[in-house]
Amino acid sequence: MQAKLMFLHALSPLHAGTGQGVGVIDLPIAREKGTEIPIVPGSSLKGVLRDACAVLYQDDDTCKRIFGPDTDRAHEHAGAVVLTDLRLVALPVRSLAGVFAWASSPFLLQRLTRDAQLAGFDDVPGKPSAANTDTVLVSSTSALRLNNDVVLEDVKLMTQVQADTWADWLADKVFPMDDKVFPMDEDKDWRAEFKAHFCIVHDDVMSYLLQMGTEVTARIRLKDDEKTVAKGALWYEEALPAESILAGLMAAQPNGKAQPDEVFRVIGQLAEHVLQVGGNATVGRGLCRLSAV
Repeated sequence: MQAKLMFLHALSPLHAGTGQGVGVIDLPIAREKGTEIPIVPGSSLKGVLRDACAVLYQDDDTCKRIFGPDTDRAHEHAGAVVLTDLRLVALPVRSLAGVFAWASSPFLLQRLTRDAQLAGFDDVPGKPSAANTDTVLVSSTSALRLNNDVVLEDVKLMTQVQADTWADWLADKVFPMDDKVFPMDEDKDWRAEFKAHFCIVHDDVMSYLLQMGTEVTARIRLKDDEKTVAKGALWYEEALPAESILAGLMAAQPNGKAQPDEVFRVIGQLAEHVLQVGGNATVGRGLCRLSAV
């Protein structure tokens, strides 16, 4: 099975939800059960790509070869594309200097390394290590430092300049200098911005940020005639903030209908367009940029 690494960059807040919550947040985002790491389910992304395929190609045959036939004919053959859940790589969090930081952690990057190696990459940086919960690794061009400290949310950390290798590697993959989606000059600027705002915190600090750094919004529904809140129509929903970066694997499996080259070509063409992922499309949520590398 041939595979590629796929990155998702949220251009607006992203709500890939679980349907209903049991706590204070009525509509939480999807998270892994064991780690509480936010994810975008592979099934959600596959549905988005299939819809985009139907719009772009106007060719039902191509979409069926890649994504499989309609449900009532599912027995005919499987789809040729396999998409894993996209897991968080870098979370945008408030910073006292530099406005915000793209925060990651050794565990998040270790899992990304495993996926990258499955996709055939042999240049992945080694596992970083934030020495303890009081330190943060930043790049040499970091905009986050205030004297020798970085303050993320309400957490004050001492800096170590050891994140350049990962910042460079990720910037190349998330902003691939492809003028089919955005102008290359804009991607070049975003690469520099990413390197200046990227940091690596201890896994325990990251666990705290994953709970405190997401966006929670109060939503209401009004009565059309009175413009007052309808009874019981107040709810809270969670979203990953704009600029969140996630990654997962896209693989091509033999199904007797589409070859791996066709699968990667079609998905690559779909990724040239801004896509809407998750819920609340009509209020601008879930606008995302994909890059398959």
